Amino acid sequence: METYLIVGLGNPGKEYDLTRHNAGFMALDILAEHLQTSWQNWQGAKAEYAKTSWQGKTIFLVKPLTYMNLSGTAVSSIANFYKIKPQNIIIIFDEMSLPLGSIRLKLNGSAGGHNGMQNIIDQMGSQNIARLRIGIGPKPAFFEGKDFVLSKFQKQEIPLLKQALEKTLTALEKYFTAGSGPAMTIANAK
Repeated sequence: METYLIVGLGNPGKEYDLTRHNAGFMALDILAEHLQTSWQNWQGAKAEYAKTSWQGKTIFLVKPLTYMNLSGTAVSSIANFYKIKPQNIIIIFDEMSLPLGSIRLKLNGSAGGHNGMQNIIDQMGSQNIARLRIGIGPKPAFFEGKDFVLSKFQKQEIPLLKQALEKTLTALEKYFTAGSGPAMTIANAK
């Protein structure tokens, strides 16, 4: 059975709950609930993880607890331990250049300015890692980037956030049942 790693990026701690930077954590919480699995601590990797099977594959869900910019430590520890190839890893994270409610799936490439993704690329030594970006933008002109990603979603934004998280779940299901092409069609639809 092939093994995959699905990683949601965010920052640990109650003060970061419902912040834009934690969209990856939110997506993984919904996925864990959908798969009826629960979180455990992995001290050596500084992460929470859940192991399950889905669509005939072994799946590790991982939430790094190292803070966003050091996410690669947990990802590389678990990937190396279970010998998971970079092409079997999917990273889910926030993207302020995408409008709230939208998602995008890409199979490889640069980090696009996202420090958490850059750290994962650096630690894994590969850009051949799928990334599913959840739109949290647009960033208002009066916000600095760091302040914006650490701000909480407003009440009126929650329906669009939920829409993006549900679309993330649908795209992941399609990824594991029909492949990356059909999943990209769902994720990248306008």
